[in-house]
Amino acid sequence: MTLKASLVQKIGNAIKEVARNKGSTWWYTPHMAAASRAIAERIPLVDLVLEVRDARIPLSSKCELIKNLSPTLRRIIILNKTDLANHIQLKEWLKYFEQRKCLVFGVNSHNKDNIKELLNFLRARVRELPKTGHGDQTITLMLVGIPNVGKSALANSLHQIGRISAAEKGRLKHAIVSPDPGETKNISGLKIASHPSIYVLDTPGVLPAEILDAEVCSNLALTGAIRDCLVGEVELAEYFLSIFNLSDEYKKWAKLSLSGADDSSELERRQKRQYLTDHTQDFIVNKVRRMLFEAVSSFNGNLEDEEIMLQLIQAEFAVLRDAFNLPPDSDDYVRKVAAKLLNLYRTGRLGHYTLDLVPNNN
Repeated sequence: MTLKASLVQKIGNAIKEVARNKGSTWWYTPHMAAASRAIAERIPLVDLVLEVRDARIPLSSKCELIKNLSPTLRRIIILNKTDLANHIQLKEWLKYFEQRKCLVFGVNSHNKDNIKELLNFLRARVRELPKTGHGDQTITLMLVGIPNVGKSALANSLHQIGRISAAEKGRLKHAIVSPDPGETKNISGLKIASHPSIYVLDTPGVLPAEILDAEVCSNLALTGAIRDCLVGEVELAEYFLSIFNLSDEYKKWAKLSLSGADDSSELERRQKRQYLTDHTQDFIVNKVRRMLFEAVSSFNGNLEDEEIMLQLIQAEFAVLRDAFNLPPDSDDYVRKVAAKLLNLYRTGRLGHYTLDLVPNNN
């Protein structure tokens, strides 16, 4: 068994155990159950359902709540966070959904031009809806999905771009955006267009009461849809490195290894000393990239072997302690390295990865 497969089983089992514990405060809580019921009650009343998925895990992030939608209700799959996904595989996923006659759109909710394209796409789909006969028709779209796929960020971006393009004035109403899964508590409506008036409903992220597939559990945990505390940051960081080490992403950083000694100015060196522990600074990110490149490219061994892959990951944790400028006598350095590494992965600083493979057409 490969280390990746072993970690998938370990992570999957940990999440399944939490799911079986119905009294857990971290899984399918009464709040999430109530949110599921509220969304299910609203769905028949809206004109379009926008199912937001994570472009890195287009299948793992599907929303089970709407799998039994009425065939008369139109659904659009929105693959969000396209800036974090592998671009080649993203095109394959878009083609996959289109071949199955699904309406699909890939978007980066933080890119204004991309949001304008999505807004135009949604307006076109609205024009295709049956007319009610009323002159001033109001159209309602509902965003649904699992936690942390970016529904609130998407709602805010559509609202901002829509209000600007409509030249409407007034204080903007925002949906609350949080990096932690499960932070949206209520269903809120935001106006995104006029003539006709189009509103988008932002909803809380909901997970099914139970997830049986260990790989789905692992992918949800790695991308941040499930709280890290359910699995452990170290295990998730090891899972990421088991994927990273078998990818080609590190090869893009070869020039960092060849750049030689630090020739920055005195001002830059002072700034580096000032932000020595901020792992999001470019100079630290580049140091992380360089050290990971050197660790993988100089390692000899069959990475399909579980023990050999684990040896490489342990070596990477050691060099990353230096890259993140953690003291050598730190008792908790492994967890700190893991937390910083996961943050860089989830913000796209360590490359672009699509964890779900496109199913074969056979």
